[in-house]
Amino acid sequence: MTLDHPTLLTIAERAVALAAEIITTRLPGTVTGKGDRDMATEVDYAVEHALRDLLGRETPEIGFLGEEEGAAPGTGDGPMWVLDPVDGTVNFLHGVPLCGVSLGLVEGDRAVLGVIDLPFLGSRYTAAEGHGARADGREIRASDTGDLSAAVVAVGDYAVGDGARAANLPRLALTRELAARTRRVRMFGSAAIDLAWTAQGRVDACVMFGNKPWDTAAGVAIAREAGAVVVDLDGSPHTMSSRATVAAGPKIISDLLELVDAPV
Repeated sequence: MTLDHPTLLTIAERAVALAAEIITTRLPGTVTGKGDRDMATEVDYAVEHALRDLLGRETPEIGFLGEEEGAAPGTGDGPMWVLDPVDGTVNFLHGVPLCGVSLGLVEGDRAVLGVIDLPFLGSRYTAAEGHGARADGREIRASDTGDLSAAVVAVGDYAVGDGARAANLPRLALTRELAARTRRVRMFGSAAIDLAWTAQGRVDACVMFGNKPWDTAAGVAIAREAGAVVVDLDGSPHTMSSRATVAAGPKIISDLLELVDAPV
């Protein structure tokens, strides 16, 4: 199947505009627990239902995977929309504006298109493979910072749930190393923001010790099109099967990976 990425990007923007309207006009509502300190709101489900329906009508040949309710019936090995209906749910619940909708398109094991809308900040990020990345219609580029000591690096949330103590050891070790070596460390609480702001050069890099497709698909496509290097922990090119997600300007990626690989 050959897909028309520019046309699909237009459809994806319509979808996230609908999502943004839902997010900004409804209260979180009932909170559903999904695990230890992990939850979804009524808005998460409302956005996912609305976009599942819209994309099913507009692109019936493309599968769908949502964070809250999984894959749509009939979704196979072909191209697939991947949605995080509210990335940064905890921020959303607490009235923190660092949250938004993240919609990516995955072909094979690779993110090829992405739209991230941050409705409380009034920002939208878009990219399609081979067509560049934009924020609110203007082309963006990743950081050209060449010195890690001048870099601002965003880190992903610490783990919760079973095994969190062990899973957080490398996260805490990395935070320690980054605090000693970089200009500043930031934790925004949203993978979509980490990757979008890396694409825009607002931060110089981001590191997430995880790679759930709804968290990363859109942002990886946007960061890559903006010129960021996006890799797994071992430096191999990032795919949806990667263990983790590291994105940075090309001049500091090697130094950053040395810190990521430092012993706990």
